Amino acid sequence: MTTYRNIHGRSIQAVTTDPTGDITEGQIWYNTSSDTFKSVLVTEAFSSATNLPAAAFRRTGFGTQTAGVIAGGSSTSTNRLTTTEEYNGSGYSVGGTLNEGRRLSSGAGTQTAGLFYLGAGPGGDTDVSTKNESYNGTSFSEVGDLTTARQGAAGDGTQTAAFAAAGSIAPGPSDAAETWDGSSWTNIPSVNTTRRFVSGNGTPSAAVIFGGETTPTGTPTATRKATEEYDGSSWTSVNSMNTGTAAGGSGGTQTALISFAGRAPSVLSGAEAYDGTTWSASPATLTTARSMVAGLGSGTLALCAGGETGPGPSTAASEEFTKTINVITAAAWASGGALTAGARRGLASGKNSQTLTTGLVFGGGGSSYSSLGVKTEEYDGTSFTAGGDLNTYRYTLGGAGTQTAGLGFGGYVYPPGSSTNVTEEYNGSSWTSVNNMSDARQGMSSFGTQTAAIAAAGYSKPTTSNLNTTLSYDGTNWTALSSPANVNTARSGLAGSGTQTAGLATGNNASPYKTTEEWDGSSWTSQNSTISEHKNVSINNLEYKQML
Repeated sequence: MTTYRNIHGRSIQAVTTDPTGDITEGQIWYNTSSDTFKSVLVTEAFSSATNLPAAAFRRTGFGTQTAGVIAGGSSTSTNRLTTTEEYNGSGYSVGGTLNEGRRLSSGAGTQTAGLFYLGAGPGGDTDVSTKNESYNGTSFSEVGDLTTARQGAAGDGTQTAAFAAAGSIAPGPSDAAETWDGSSWTNIPSVNTTRRFVSGNGTPSAAVIFGGETTPTGTPTATRKATEEYDGSSWTSVNSMNTGTAAGGSGGTQTALISFAGRAPSVLSGAEAYDGTTWSASPATLTTARSMVAGLGSGTLALCAGGETGPGPSTAASEEFTKTINVITAAAWASGGALTAGARRGLASGKNSQTLTTGLVFGGGGSSYSSLGVKTEEYDGTSFTAGGDLNTYRYTLGGAGTQTAGLGFGGYVYPPGSSTNVTEEYNGSSWTSVNNMSDARQGMSSFGTQTAAIAAAGYSKPTTSNLNTTLSYDGTNWTALSSPANVNTARSGLAGSGTQTAGLATGNNASPYKTTEEWDGSSWTSQNSTISEHKNVSINNLEYKQML
């Protein structure tokens, strides 16, 4: 049997304080002071950022995710942009104008001390340039030219110590490499794999280049995966990428970088990370697959801007990459206060706070439906106290809202033994009947607020059929949403959590009991099943965030 010691080479440590030094993903320790087991979780994701002012491709990026520069490029196949945008982590503003419009250039440095060099000028792909421009955060000025004119070269470093490697010269790819010392460029040994549209990161004494191609469709797979490191004197071929790419973006250093987008030969949305030894596929995926992008930043905070979404079309989309390391405390149940009205099933809840200090539960059935099905109880983090009774007794009803602005809807009423569409609002002390649901149902996924709620799937009795439809409440009326909003699996006995535009439905009253779907405000998408089987479950916002 594999044990934690077999995997990590050590036992679980008992410590009085959490470690702050060298900890790795999956490491577990026991904190004796808080009496908890803890572990390290690494999360990686791309998220949508503010779009560029206009769609463009073959642009160049340098700087950081919160202080970056996107310069040059093209908005059509024939023009060359001289425009520059500066990114501050939330939006773009106009930067200085390039002296010469070029695309597929290389960049290095920061937003206030950068370099923009090489590229293809206004004469087309044969008009490759040796130009080098320095940026001070306001304007560009021409400085020392490179020795070999080209486009699509790997480049990175600082304003006073940069490198350029490989790229495309007329009429084909290059193996040339040069370094910059702040005043002039010097030829260094050629790269091992001749290629163009190659990516690179690091410094003149610790550089890494990867990916690239010789032709769009005829490039060997090995070329797109090829990786080389430079130590200040020679290039060494090292471990290859897993998928490989050309015309992609990247951010980071020789020992910690993220590579994203590109083509192989179709446009890509995936990412790979390099730790100085090995490439590994990142779980992060771009929303917009593309190549010929501008990339910048670090291995944990990067930006992907613009690019080609296919042969021809360009995009203005920007996406931020974030990699975070979190210390996670192992989940555990602890006894809380008991319900005061009595044991029952099929209760609904207002979605409780993360601190579990303002909870609301209501309805539910027991041996005596009529007496328990109207009960409301409020939770203060320690104990329950009685709230105002519902006007209509029921169980397996839907719930949304908070302790002072709650919503209860639908459910099962016995007698007569059928589903109901009754809706009530709670103000912290009493319930008021409001407009009914557009259909009667019970055992549904429910979530949201008193003025913006969702009810999805469920069961309709006496017709005895599982539903797949979704209803939306706006604080006054319920609306049956059109068919794209239907859940993928009609079912009942499921739980829900989230908001009217970002929710979760999980569980099922029949096999498979692990069904999970996510709601984006207009449609449901099937997701990974839960680990354990669940039916007639309850889930609150805190649990939902932990599951994500």
